[in-house]
Amino acid sequence: MEITEIINPKNLVYEKPRLMNDNPMHYCPGCSHGVIHKLIAEVVDEMGMEEKTIGIAPVGCAVFAYNYLDIDWQEAAHGRAPALATAVKRLNPGKMVFTYQGDGDLAAIGTAETIHACNRGENIVIVFVNNAIYGMTGGQMAPTTLLDMPTATCPYGRNVELNGYPLKISDLLALLDGTCLVTRQAVHTAATIRKAKKTLRKAFENSMAGKGTSLVEFVSTCASGWKMTPDQANRWMSENMFQKYPLGDLKDI
Repeated sequence: MEITEIINPKNLVYEKPRLMNDNPMHYCPGCSHGVIHKLIAEVVDEMGMEEKTIGIAPVGCAVFAYNYLDIDWQEAAHGRAPALATAVKRLNPGKMVFTYQGDGDLAAIGTAETIHACNRGENIVIVFVNNAIYGMTGGQMAPTTLLDMPTATCPYGRNVELNGYPLKISDLLALLDGTCLVTRQAVHTAATIRKAKKTLRKAFENSMAGKGTSLVEFVSTCASGWKMTPDQANRWMSENMFQKYPLGDLKDI
């Protein structure tokens, strides 16, 4: 028996997910978006739902998700993805509908749409990528920016008296009767990636079972916006972001 057969007895090959196309990704090196895209593609494919899935793309770095995942997409105005997802799901109840949003889109201009969709218990999945900064437009302060964290618009760090506190939007959404799953995940290690994929699968299954709104927050990095290398960004996230936004389920019914 050859060594390769002992190491990999089933001759498994690590391949790109079938639902991800060949378009070169525009994301910066080390960006969490690419890994999250991969997990969504794998889950949708494994559920056999590629012909029944509709993604809602917002404004921000995440807007280009439609370039990479070979499913149906609908573009939404800035912050309005949950409202559009509501209409799409109600008009097509047999479809699996999800939004893919950053923190500036979901927790700033889209706060009202997010809260009310979750409060109504719309049978959708909200994928929330929280890197605590406006990544696409120059690294400005976001609602989720940590205290003392410097950005382009608060170069000396976020100040409570001037800027208020970081918004723990997922904690608020977990209090609403319409949410069935609210969880924080990450994709910076192999273990967190495996757990995140399992959680995404549960969220999509919830939406098809009519249980209400599922929100999966990904505490993420923005190496470019944070002015760090990818490795530095992962360490900084682990040492700082997880203290304010601890990983784990906030609600699971």
